[in-house]
Amino acid sequence: MTPQTPPASGVRAGHDANASEAPAAPEAECAVSAGFSARLGADRCPGALRPFAAEDGLIVRARVPGGEVALGTLRTLLQIGADYGTPRIQLTTRGNLQVRGLPDPLPDDVAERLADAGLLPSLTHERARNILAAPSSAVLRERARELDRMLISRPELAGLPGRFLMLLTDTSGLGLDERFDVAYVDAGDGSGVLLLGRADSVAGPGVGRGVSDRQRGNNPAVEEDPRRATHSPLRLGRVVSSDEALGAMLDVAAQFLAERADERVWNIRDLPESSPLCGSFAQAEVPGDPAGATLSPGVYGADLVAGIPLGLLEAAHLNAMESVTEHVVITPWRSVLVPGGAAYDAQLAAAGLIVDDTSAWGRISACTGAPYCGRAQSETLSLARECAETIGSKLPRLHLVGCERRCGEPRGEHVTVVSAESVVDVRAAIAVSSVTSD
Repeated sequence: MTPQTPPASGVRAGHDANASEAPAAPEAECAVSAGFSARLGADRCPGALRPFAAEDGLIVRARVPGGEVALGTLRTLLQIGADYGTPRIQLTTRGNLQVRGLPDPLPDDVAERLADAGLLPSLTHERARNILAAPSSAVLRERARELDRMLISRPELAGLPGRFLMLLTDTSGLGLDERFDVAYVDAGDGSGVLLLGRADSVAGPGVGRGVSDRQRGNNPAVEEDPRRATHSPLRLGRVVSSDEALGAMLDVAAQFLAERADERVWNIRDLPESSPLCGSFAQAEVPGDPAGATLSPGVYGADLVAGIPLGLLEAAHLNAMESVTEHVVITPWRSVLVPGGAAYDAQLAAAGLIVDDTSAWGRISACTGAPYCGRAQSETLSLARECAETIGSKLPRLHLVGCERRCGEPRGEHVTVVSAESVVDVRAAIAVSSVTSD
């Protein structure tokens, strides 16, 4: 019998600069609702002290403000997974690190080992420490660590939701297409722009909406959002000096906590338009690239951005990197910046890392899928491996998900396939996407 696309499958293609980076599952960087009124309570983003229970065991997440991490620290996380759960580290879409498959209750030494590795500097603020920085800027990475120290010193900020995100970037625009709550864009002249993360704060590409087979009578297709536009240099913000920027970001976070109605309000974009916080900002011109940018795998001067296949860092990857450097920078694009790695690209590629944009692995991603996630209807990780091996260079930017929640969807132009059961299903979805987008 000819394989058919399963009843729950679908396909999505389109620009996703404003799309949810992970609609609904903590293992893909927590839940996003279309409106906080539909939420039942506080976010369930895991931490080191408050794990999340998935089908395959507990998930522990460690925050790495600014992204820079010693390889010895990654070795500790890998060893925790090897001792108790899954022997790999998941890189999340916010540049955080997590280990899954751990026993319940969590062994006492897990938190101790994380603290000894420097991943748990605060028992009260651990889930609030979501801070991204432009990975290529050593100055901004250091400022992110400073911001982290300042955040921990303010007791009231311990109540920040696990989804609240701060971003430090520069005129490169790196990270501006992430769903941040407050960001600072350093202009390089002692000043910059403080930005508020509102859905209506920038004119940009519309969100391509996914269409399920249940909605289309078992006929997967693509529906493009007609609200496409070019990015405007204006966003909701205000000019702030570089010296004042970090304190101003934390003041915004504190005001958000003071204004939110209850714990169902996770982000600044959930606040009403009448919010005094939103009213204190106006349209401001963003220096540099207001659209946001990413770092694709490849050589950047002496450094190398190496993609991690499916965002799963394994011992072989770490072994190879240890012969090159003592630390790496985690990016929100499931990759690492390897200082001095350009001269070792072949060696790192041999270990399974993605070192340029020609690899099929650089164009495919997936949610955790079955059997690890209770909601998933397909085994996305094994299917992704099959697609990389069989479809190879003909792959478009592809994201496989096991249910309609579409966890971990990437930014930019891509095709998302929902609940596919075979490579045949994926090929059919890609063909439909190609025909529909012409």
